[in-house]
Amino acid sequence: MSGKPRLTYFNGRGRMEPVRWLLAAAGVEFEEVFLETSEQYEKLIKDGVLMFQQVPLVEIDGMKMVQTRAILSYIAGKYNLYGKELKERALIDMYVEGITDLMQMILMFPFSPPEEKGKNLDSIKDKATTRYFPVFEKVLKQHGQDFLVGNKFSWADIQLIEAILAVEEKIPAVLSGFPQLQAFKIRVSNVPTIKKFLQPGSPRKPPPDQHYVETVLKVFKR
Repeated sequence: MSGKPRLTYFNGRGRMEPVRWLLAAAGVEFEEVFLETSEQYEKLIKDGVLMFQQVPLVEIDGMKMVQTRAILSYIAGKYNLYGKELKERALIDMYVEGITDLMQMILMFPFSPPEEKGKNLDSIKDKATTRYFPVFEKVLKQHGQDFLVGNKFSWADIQLIEAILAVEEKIPAVLSGFPQLQAFKIRVSNVPTIKKFLQPGSPRKPPPDQHYVETVLKVFKR
């Protein structure tokens, strides 16, 4: 096995996509194993690899890590994307948790029944534009710096650019009332490692389609 982190998940975004973003932003190459059958998943459980019988699974530095938040904070700390002192880490944590709440709605959207999709999309738009994006617009405006915390590129910036792009895929004009976030999006998209990740052929996954949804349900036998 190479020294690259090894990611085990579905061939789609889901809970692994922020991990891919963070590793890519740190300039770290990784390998991926895609779950396609319930047998693969059950074997991981039987082998005792999944502590809580859940994926994502990331093998890194001799550890088999589960729980998305633990994985992300480890990677952020390892690659100097987690602030320079405790107060900055606390801010990054708060921002990341807020963005994760918004992303949870995006994550579940493909699994919602067709008759609920319109209502759920309206809810995503409402929460993005009235609860979450105004927070980051205000932060950027008040401190007048390029990045969210300590004027240094961090995990919080990576999570936010991922969220902005994910919401824009569904609601293209969602940033129309947020000039600071528009400028932030351009700025962060041009960070060399992020720019590379946004190019075709990168490990970034496309928006989830019906095949992805069916694969997830099949593996989990739902």
